Amino acid sequence: MSTAQAPAPALPRSAIVTALVLVVGGLAVIFDSTIMSIALKTLATELQVPVSTIQWVTTAYLLALGVAIPVVGWAQARIGGKRLWMIALTIFLVASIACSLAWDAPSLIAFRVVQGIGGGLMMPLMATLAIQQVPAGVGLGKLMAAVSLPAALGPILGPTIGGVIINSLDWRWLFWVNVPFCLVGLALAWRFIPADAPRGRPALDWVGLVLVSPSLVGILYGLSNVSRDGGFSRVDVWLPLLVGALLLVAFVLSQLRRPSRALVDIGLLRRRSVASSSAVLFLSGASLYGAMLLLPLFFQIVHGTDALAAALLLIPQGVGALLSRTLAGRLTDSIGARTVAIGGFVLMGLATVPFAFANAGTSQWLLMAVLLVRGFGMGAVMIPVMSVGFVGLDRDEVPHASIITRLAQQLGGAFGTAILAVILESATGGATDLAGLAHGFDAAFWWAVGFTVVAIGICFALPAKRAAAPVPARPLQGVAKDAAPAHAAEAADAA
Repeated sequence: MSTAQAPAPALPRSAIVTALVLVVGGLAVIFDSTIMSIALKTLATELQVPVSTIQWVTTAYLLALGVAIPVVGWAQARIGGKRLWMIALTIFLVASIACSLAWDAPSLIAFRVVQGIGGGLMMPLMATLAIQQVPAGVGLGKLMAAVSLPAALGPILGPTIGGVIINSLDWRWLFWVNVPFCLVGLALAWRFIPADAPRGRPALDWVGLVLVSPSLVGILYGLSNVSRDGGFSRVDVWLPLLVGALLLVAFVLSQLRRPSRALVDIGLLRRRSVASSSAVLFLSGASLYGAMLLLPLFFQIVHGTDALAAALLLIPQGVGALLSRTLAGRLTDSIGARTVAIGGFVLMGLATVPFAFANAGTSQWLLMAVLLVRGFGMGAVMIPVMSVGFVGLDRDEVPHASIITRLAQQLGGAFGTAILAVILESATGGATDLAGLAHGFDAAFWWAVGFTVVAIGICFALPAKRAAAPVPARPLQGVAKDAAPAHAAEAADAA
């Protein structure tokens, strides 16, 4: 029997337009998630509070983001995807303006919580709305090249934009910069995103929500404290992590017992495509966000640059991510996700190794060239891994898969940042000389390489065949939920 695959059909224009419209709004959320990393010291000075207090500007946003993500599937079914997207984007817009008008640190932190709720609703919804516009059998690689663009560029361009604003403008412009994205995104969404009717009035799984919300808050809060003195031995690290983990186990058990009313369809992790994609996204999040902690600090501490210069030195990584997207999308549709993802992680790992040998005398031009290659690999990883997570799923299962994969990446980013912060602190051992500090960064970068090596191993569990859209452009009527995708799921798992 022939195993040759026909060329992947072209994406319909409506799907491409929808993806581009979603990207406009999504850029505001992703930039805002990363732009604060370079502004905390300035905010602490301007608002006359210690850094430990202003740190909650990022921590509160992160916690709100994690709490909002699990309810997206229920909210989309209740009010419709287009309406939910516009509501979430409006929340984010209003909160951004409120943040720019904040009069002290507590008010800014409170408005950031509202911002995080809007952003948390938008992130998984981006992939869901785009994929639900693609006819069955059409390759997802090119679509994911567009949809995942904000996630790839945010950690690189966000700190750069933040550095430019902090050096040239008032700190309030950190939030005003979101307004044009939100306004244009709302106008385009109203005009171009196809309307979808609510699917009845599903009841909210309050048991699941009560379990998963404090679970994510505990895990993310605990991981956010790891970088402080004491690391994992701190009570405000291990206790929230323990409670969060126990609640997460209880949440999973509750969802498996009541699949028909589940807040998140955890049973999808039985599918090889969803489970392997989630595992790789966890590790890619750890590698991506963990390295984004190390790289600016490396340039500032070892090479003695200021914050803006360090951010500008990271631009080649963003350029590399842009350059690889079209090629990675095309290859994902033609040769499959597994090969492309492995190739991307290999490039990321190899391009991280030079930083493990770098010191104060290493040429910045050489390091920028290496970052270009690292960015190319990073862009190549995101597309196939995000695409394959939706193989073999029914239309109604897509929102749940989007929630699962997004949470995996979010938790992976928090985990990677926490681990590398502890490694860096332990390896430097209180050193103040450049040689000792460089040695600490060497050890931390080797751990970042280790994340990519583990990810390569897990990539072999990804389906080998190309990732095709698993669902029709419109929901099937009168068909049992699991009947249509059953053979597709089996075929994907067999690959």
